[in-house]
Amino acid sequence: MLILALNGSPHTDGNTAFMLQEALAGAAEKGAATRLVHVAAIVTTGRKLFCDACSNPCTGACYQGTPLAELFNLIKTADGIILGSPVYFGTVASPLKLLWDKSRALRKEKALVDVVGAALSVGASRFGGQESTVRALQDIMLVHGMTVVGDGAFGDDAGHQGASAQRPAQEDPEAARRCRILGRRVAEVAEATVALRARKNKVG
Repeated sequence: MLILALNGSPHTDGNTAFMLQEALAGAAEKGAATRLVHVAAIVTTGRKLFCDACSNPCTGACYQGTPLAELFNLIKTADGIILGSPVYFGTVASPLKLLWDKSRALRKEKALVDVVGAALSVGASRFGGQESTVRALQDIMLVHGMTVVGDGAFGDDAGHQGASAQRPAQEDPEAARRCRILGRRVAEVAEATVALRARKNKVG
């Protein structure tokens, strides 16, 4: 299994990256292969920064032959995806939103149906928009037909929607623990749903 973490922060070594690394550590505990990708530098490689729905259905013309196309190909191989974003005005930071706005071709292909997804977020204050950011990320995943996990496990609590922290995340006593729980949960559900994704590949 491959569990992929997508860092939506402009910073490659900040709070969100720390949280995603902890989540991937939890997934690795369950035997999953893991990879962390920093999205900010990649989304700028398309020939258009913003999606303007230039074709319907989407052909991906704006990013073919770029690192963004390579990232979408990697995303399509994942059994689980953990999205991480800092809170920007109560919602998702622009690098991650730009990525998913460009993902219409993946939705056309139903490439992410039954892929397991989860989200985490970090804000400047204790009640700084973390849960609204997580919910926005979950909405993106639901539109793609992904299987979204949050709390829902006996004996382990990642947080009602997903893991959240107050920056600096390294000093938030609950952040690392809950991120690891979330990562383990993604890996567990991904392992349990392998047959669903195998069926999708046969249909495709």
